[in-house]
Amino acid sequence: MRRPVDSSRRSRQARNDGLPLPKTPRYRIYRGASLLLAITLATSTSAGEPAGLPTSRHNDLTPRDQARVLAVTRPTTDFAKPEPFELMQGGAGTSEKDINRDAFSQPSANITFEEEGTFRLGNALFRKNWVSSPSSTQASDGLGPLFNERACQNCHLKDGRGRPPEGGIGSTSIFLRLARDASNAEEKAALADQKVLNFPDPVYGSQLQDLAVPGLKGEGRMRVVYIGEKVKLADGAVVSLRKPGYSIEDLAYGPLDPRTTLSPRLTPPMIGLGLIEQIASADILSHSDPDDRDGDGISGRPNIVRDELSGAVTLGRFGWKAQAASIRQQTADAFAGDIGISTPEVPKHWGDCTEAQKDCLAMPNGVQERLGTVEAPPPVIDLVTFYSQNLAVPARRDIGEPDVLAGKRQFYEMGCISCHTPKFVTMRGTPNKAQAFQLIWPYSDFLLHDMGEGLADGQRVGEASGSEWRTPPLWGIGLTATVNGNSFYLHDGRARTLAEAILWHGGEGQKARDRFAGAAAADRDALIKFLESL
Repeated sequence: MRRPVDSSRRSRQARNDGLPLPKTPRYRIYRGASLLLAITLATSTSAGEPAGLPTSRHNDLTPRDQARVLAVTRPTTDFAKPEPFELMQGGAGTSEKDINRDAFSQPSANITFEEEGTFRLGNALFRKNWVSSPSSTQASDGLGPLFNERACQNCHLKDGRGRPPEGGIGSTSIFLRLARDASNAEEKAALADQKVLNFPDPVYGSQLQDLAVPGLKGEGRMRVVYIGEKVKLADGAVVSLRKPGYSIEDLAYGPLDPRTTLSPRLTPPMIGLGLIEQIASADILSHSDPDDRDGDGISGRPNIVRDELSGAVTLGRFGWKAQAASIRQQTADAFAGDIGISTPEVPKHWGDCTEAQKDCLAMPNGVQERLGTVEAPPPVIDLVTFYSQNLAVPARRDIGEPDVLAGKRQFYEMGCISCHTPKFVTMRGTPNKAQAFQLIWPYSDFLLHDMGEGLADGQRVGEASGSEWRTPPLWGIGLTATVNGNSFYLHDGRARTLAEAILWHGGEGQKARDRFAGAAAADRDALIKFLESL
């Protein structure tokens, strides 16, 4: 039985379950904005896209519903007023709670009373500190032996984004991925068949763990050094950027393989993940244009990965390089890599310890036979996954303010929506009805884009090259300082303001970046106001 809801919530859900069919707007082509991509929903995909993945929603929607979805997700051309349902950017599950530090920690507003109890249990496990084995708290055994943090919440601060190191050394909620590309025919074949994403360092594994249980040394300490760069805008304003350089100090187990690359990864916000998971693959693929056939300079492409749970080749949509196909897989990978906890999906009882780290492998693990064959058996992984799937997106703010509407126009006209796709409608046939057929506003196409050498990390991840990144969703970005007490953006937190983040765009984002840099101060300020309203 679904819990009673007040009349305002009931009316919102009714509206989202019955999508409006707005009049088709007259189109005009915006500067650099590939609007045609946004109206190819449920059509055939571009050449070179993977065979076997759905290219339409005919199994999910009737032709009438497909037409309604196409109409409601078409980019607007009217910036005089907010669009219908724009306030509720997370659909019927949008949180309208007070805006404070807990703004990212609210459950979806349309889950049942029973599901909210499950959410609370998942939250408790998300915050739980794991301990080294053996201990008297057997249900919490299994930390490490090498690890980055003791709890999920310690990296995803208040369910928001992390922050880069302060003082040059150490980490708070950012870590270094360690990997290299294929070096022989066998490894290239494994990559081509999606059997692996890349190849870990032979000694230090796939991630630098700076912490360790008693009796063991952490692997080393991340060091970051920033070099200042000044960018002069067209109107004479000067913006100071900082370019980071990464290294590792105090390596405890010998040198890194010379082929190993270092990729810093800031922990991203957790909101709206369950909705992203229920966007139809066909809708994401419809925006893909790997050969840039429309000539707009934007050639987003999917990261096709192997779902480790089913073994099927599918669309990656989570992580900085879209390397994870599902929230459950992303959760299991984080348990193993960040905390050193085994799950049924990733049964590594010693986390990221490698065969070269004999002392690590000699440490006791936290498997308790009476609880299961792994350290985080199904009840744990189930609850944490459910929690991660149901963190609500906060409602928009100030959507009718003139400067916000003016900034929205700039966002469209500068071409930002070529990658930051405003709207999707989730599938009807979702495992949880709360996420079914919802109009959502993530402002992402969830595809890979080459962002230029300035943001390149040189590390391949599946089909993502060393200069490609998944377009991050923008919903909630205006609440970063409120939730996390800081404002650090991009994959490594180098940008301290939204303006800095835009100015770091290169590659496929270069044209939009140059339009921003060349705009009048009032137009730049308006665009930032729009982003702050998300």
